[in-house]
Amino acid sequence: MTIPAKKIYPRTMDKQTVYLDAVVTNPAIEIGAYTMYNDFVNDPVDFEKNNVLYHYPINKDRLIIGRFCSIACGAKFIFTSANHTMSSLSTYPFPLFFEEWDLPISEVAKAWDNKGDIVIGNDVWIGYEAVILSGVRIGDGAIIGTRAVVTKDVEPYTIVGGIPAKPIRKRYDQDTIELLEAMRWWDLPQEQLRRLLPVIRNGDVKELAEAFGKL
Repeated sequence: MTIPAKKIYPRTMDKQTVYLDAVVTNPAIEIGAYTMYNDFVNDPVDFEKNNVLYHYPINKDRLIIGRFCSIACGAKFIFTSANHTMSSLSTYPFPLFFEEWDLPISEVAKAWDNKGDIVIGNDVWIGYEAVILSGVRIGDGAIIGTRAVVTKDVEPYTIVGGIPAKPIRKRYDQDTIELLEAMRWWDLPQEQLRRLLPVIRNGDVKELAEAFGKL
């Protein structure tokens, strides 16, 4: 049986917006369903080349993005090889130029500090030209402000902004956040989600919980 190709462009006549799971090919990048990227400067199909930077196989780090995320034009994900080592007395990446300095090729990765994976939750909105650094984890429902530089983890349903990014406020009270996290509406099959859209969009979490229980 032939598996149908994934839909690339979710909007008719719009070539600036793509579903990322249909265009990313690197096995070290995992993208959830319906997560979209918009780019009015470059071809959004080239997200992997233009937006996921310093992401080299030698480091074995991954970019994981959940379902229903919205990523604005120019957002960047900066990985380990941008982090010149701080354990040396010099930040110059001598091991990278092993031929010049007669160093063993096996020590190349010692030129930088491996911060680890970047993990983005579900229903996260990442604003225009925001930068997410390696090792950062962003919780479900978070909002990353325009041109924010995210150097530390972001809790679920938290709005952050600035350089470096700092919490601005929570989107909801803690009880509402816990309820949304427990329901995980983003994991529902499409037909069930269609039935819930009216209550998701009207912003009443209690009504959503009631409708969720009737599925």
